[in-house]
Amino acid sequence: MALVEINFDGIIGPSHNYAGLSPGNLASANNAGAMSQPRAAALQGIEKMRANLRLGLAQGFFMPLDRPNKAWLAGLATDMANAEPHIRAAAFSASAMWAANAATVSPAPDSADGKCHLSAANLLTMAHRSHEWSGTLAQLRLAFADERHFAVHGPVPAPFGDEGAANFMRLCPSHGEAGLEIFVYGKSGGPFPARQHVEASKAIARAHRLDPERTLFVQQAEVAIAAGAFHNDVVAVANERVLFTHEQAFEEPEATYAAIRAKLPEAEIVIVPADRVSLADAIQSYLFNAQLVTLPDGGMALILPTEAQSNPRVWGWLEEMVAGNGPIRRLVPVDVRQSMANGGGPACLRLRVVADPATVDARFIADDAKLDRIAEVIAAHWPESIAPDQLGDPDLIAQVQSARSALLKACDLSALA
Repeated sequence: MALVEINFDGIIGPSHNYAGLSPGNLASANNAGAMSQPRAAALQGIEKMRANLRLGLAQGFFMPLDRPNKAWLAGLATDMANAEPHIRAAAFSASAMWAANAATVSPAPDSADGKCHLSAANLLTMAHRSHEWSGTLAQLRLAFADERHFAVHGPVPAPFGDEGAANFMRLCPSHGEAGLEIFVYGKSGGPFPARQHVEASKAIARAHRLDPERTLFVQQAEVAIAAGAFHNDVVAVANERVLFTHEQAFEEPEATYAAIRAKLPEAEIVIVPADRVSLADAIQSYLFNAQLVTLPDGGMALILPTEAQSNPRVWGWLEEMVAGNGPIRRLVPVDVRQSMANGGGPACLRLRVVADPATVDARFIADDAKLDRIAEVIAAHWPESIAPDQLGDPDLIAQVQSARSALLKACDLSALA
């Protein structure tokens, strides 16, 4: 069985809007109230997937969730016509597009039972995301239904917050070999909440049957959370043997690096110094919210937002890095501006799953023909724009629901309706 890394991108849903629902996410807060462009956003996401296919990478996708979430509203004894504005916005949110928060994934080589384990994230810290898990779990159970190869788990129970792979890294000699799994948790972050609790991370490690000797629990730096790094993947990213990190990502960086090297001696740690790229620049540019990938020729590339290219301090440091003799040899800017404006870069949009693509439900695996079909549906059905004061508009709600239904039908996934 050939294990490869498959990036599953969340298709940006037709309810994509800027309601500013995420404290600690500076882009989300700064763009609250702006006019969103769901059609352009979704097409940007499709082009990002096309670019990955052109690089020779395995690519999958997840469907948008049903919005507004009427069942969640009913649990609050209300509906879209009568809900308070912040509740209405939370029910309408398209934030499931950020598939990095969908689940935590432990590949088969790391698990005692030789299966790839996936645990849906509870996302309970933020109201607009706390009701995603049931829709996400349904997709995971469909896409990874082969119990010979996968074990899909429900979310960690309250009160312990879990935000999925955005606070998780894996280092390994190659994707198909046993690796070191690193769970990054928070304690506090000034005025902003720490979203990943160590208790949740430990529960997932137990459920995934990981070897404690090849598992680390590392605290995210409080200064990073306070600066707006609401997830670890805003300040660090890993791929195979390489950890690419900001100097101020971890509360105890030297101890973290030492623990990594002790458990995986071949690890290469690329540290971006704070005196060259500040936390503010890293967060504004989403330098680290990039896909660090291994290309078919064996080299590594950093797929990062065009905002990184527009920041002279960030781009200058990156050009020096790739001109050297380090492991990251190529920079691939992509335009995901609509997602970036709501606080999610290229890494936020994807969930990494190491598996044999033949064991995954083929309906979730991308190729050019499928992406063409999806793009046609988006162009025909997604709203061109949404203003926050439109969220209760019955005509908009009908359009959003009709658009999702058309996509599910086009992808033969109406079972998720």
